[in-house]
Amino acid sequence: MKELVIKDLWASVNGEMILHGVNLTIPRGEIHAIMGPNGNGKSTLAKVIAGAPEYLVERGEVMLDGENILNMEADERARKGVFLAFQYPVEIPGVTVANFLRLAIQARTGEEVQFMAFYTKLQKSLALLQWDESWVNRYLNEGFSGGEKKRNEILQMLMLEPSIAIMDETDSGLDIDALKVVCQGVNAMRGENFSALIVTHYQRILDMIEPDKVHIMVDGRIVQTGDKSLATKLEAQGYEWVKDYAASLPKPVFSANSPSGAVL
Repeated sequence: MKELVIKDLWASVNGEMILHGVNLTIPRGEIHAIMGPNGNGKSTLAKVIAGAPEYLVERGEVMLDGENILNMEADERARKGVFLAFQYPVEIPGVTVANFLRLAIQARTGEEVQFMAFYTKLQKSLALLQWDESWVNRYLNEGFSGGEKKRNEILQMLMLEPSIAIMDETDSGLDIDALKVVCQGVNAMRGENFSALIVTHYQRILDMIEPDKVHIMVDGRIVQTGDKSLATKLEAQGYEWVKDYAASLPKPVFSANSPSGAVL
């Protein structure tokens, strides 16, 4: 079955355990959201899935269409269809957006990029994002505002057509008009061959991108799962109630000699 399956995922950085036995399944064609307080592992989960080298996976699996991608380097995961939209996209002086996209598509597919097919697809994607062609002649993210950087990442997503997009606080710092355009791009990708995991603090992006499921992460593990009404409850009541609920649950304890996280 085509899906992303995370099983008993524990991960650390600089000796500190951040993820405590995360379990999550995202079938192809579905969009899921993860919400939760700051500093509780949401962005860590996104980066571990994408293959950020600073994180150490202590145990667990991340299976994409039945294959454990944890054994792959970040670029190989990208070729398999994993796309990470950063919270803070980086600037790359000297490389135009158009050249970056052509090289990225070539790396993703392993095939030479045909100019006319590339140009036609680029024009369609730019129109969807309400951009003119002058943007792709600029250096990647150089001098872009925060909203323009996020829009550029959605352009990359539209052009690369990943199997799963991991969106790490893509809505951070966006005004309502920029957010609408970004959400239009994500909604245009919806279909049986695309899935997404949206990391966010706010309900507003989920008003524009209807999630199939909403998960709440506290202390590096998912403690509740529901539909969009769960995000509405968080918006109205904040996180204190879910922190209290998480504190009442049995605590997972990592044991190197155990095949899975023990629960006390």
